[in-house]
Amino acid sequence: MVGTMEETSRIPGYFKNKGILITGATGFLGKILVEKILRVQPDVKRIYLPVRAPDAESAKKRVETEVIGKELFGLLRETHGKGFQSFIEEKVVPLAGDIIHENLGVEGPQLSQMTQELNVIVNGAATTNFYERYDVALDVNVMGVKHICQLAKQCPNLEVVLHVSTAYVVGEKQGVILERAFKQGETLRETEAELDIHAELRLARDYQRQVAGDDAEQKNERKAMKELGLARAREFGWPNTYVFTKALGEMMLARELAGGVPGVIVRPSIITSIQKEPLPGWVEGTRTIDAILIGYAKQSLSCFLADLQLTMDVIPGDMVVNAMMAATVAHASSSAPADQQKTTTTPTVYHATSSLRNPAPYAVLYRTGLRYFSDHPRVGKDGRPVRTRKVHFFGTVAGFTAYMVLRYRLPLELLRLLSLLCCGLLFSRLYADLDRKYRFVMRLVDLYGPFALFRGIFDDANVERLRMAMPVADRVEFNFDPKTVDWDDYFYKIHIPGVMKYVLN
Repeated sequence: MVGTMEETSRIPGYFKNKGILITGATGFLGKILVEKILRVQPDVKRIYLPVRAPDAESAKKRVETEVIGKELFGLLRETHGKGFQSFIEEKVVPLAGDIIHENLGVEGPQLSQMTQELNVIVNGAATTNFYERYDVALDVNVMGVKHICQLAKQCPNLEVVLHVSTAYVVGEKQGVILERAFKQGETLRETEAELDIHAELRLARDYQRQVAGDDAEQKNERKAMKELGLARAREFGWPNTYVFTKALGEMMLARELAGGVPGVIVRPSIITSIQKEPLPGWVEGTRTIDAILIGYAKQSLSCFLADLQLTMDVIPGDMVVNAMMAATVAHASSSAPADQQKTTTTPTVYHATSSLRNPAPYAVLYRTGLRYFSDHPRVGKDGRPVRTRKVHFFGTVAGFTAYMVLRYRLPLELLRLLSLLCCGLLFSRLYADLDRKYRFVMRLVDLYGPFALFRGIFDDANVERLRMAMPVADRVEFNFDPKTVDWDDYFYKIHIPGVMKYVLN
């Protein structure tokens, strides 16, 4: 239950003198969160950032390079001027750590100091590979959550644990999807098999031993472990290993935190570039819909599996972080009523989504993309503007498959035969070029097709209650209301230019 935030307990005020642990800080969302806390509350006590590194010095260099050194921190750097470096050294503590280890691999005096200081834990670390090895996905997305919860139990001053999940843990559900935590062992389809987290962990471990081989056989081992993950996900009704193990992670969080410190789950949908601050358009990595934009920009994408009338549930990264910070404050035991403190039985779920309150159909992305690339044509290798071509969209798998066979598979087979019969270099080049385009489209569809045909609508009643409980000033500074976004304007003026500048540079 969310307590009302009084004017005296605004979001920046809560973070004053707080000790915060943020996992996944080298990721897109993690960087935005670190920057926002440091910018709105310079009197935060300390922010601990565990990153994979062999030692403390390497961890420090990695944080400097992959987090603090990014353009995202330009406004903060400008604000502090010459004192920026000393400010960062005072507030940010890089740790050589990893959530796949107990206590994140932190030991001795450093662990003792950290557990005493921590008031907030934000777990944003995850492997987001849809078809990750099953053992790896379980280690990070499930056991990593357990290690975070075990660490939380050692922190006497801890007030809240916030876990970042994904809205797509619901699989391929249709209709309105409520903000509801999973029950232990819950599945998305009827099956005789029983879903038990520890049984899955044992299965992955035992199977890995069976298929493990020498260096020459590592490729076969990787393939076998990936196929196992996909098979287990589909056995219980999830489309891929990523969303399946994220769902298991939510179950682990609920089990480990039951009756203890408040737990919060934030489920974002497709996260896009920053809308407002500190750097509109800033984005990192090839995110779901950005792969489609990049393929279109490079003219590698002539068709795609998507129904343009369906809603693409997108939410800017800064809005997700704002919702995370608001949820942290609302559920922290120090700011909750006395009768609500440390009596949590199940985590509260928040959908950081837009499909209910301000739906944007895929047609918005397509028309703004056409407009943007017509107004700002890319220049080819020959120095000439690249002509903007239309993309064929198919709203069914059957239609898309038929097109791909006629457009690519049959010509590829013909070129392959001609190349063999004529020993022609020209045919070989044509084959290679067509095969590259075919594989690119099929890989995109394999990864993102389920999103493009997703027919669910994410209810956000909890998020709206959270927003309405905030002071008016916080609703402005920490805006996460999707109704305030004009999607055509956002994609044309902010997101697509951002992808071109920061991703396809």
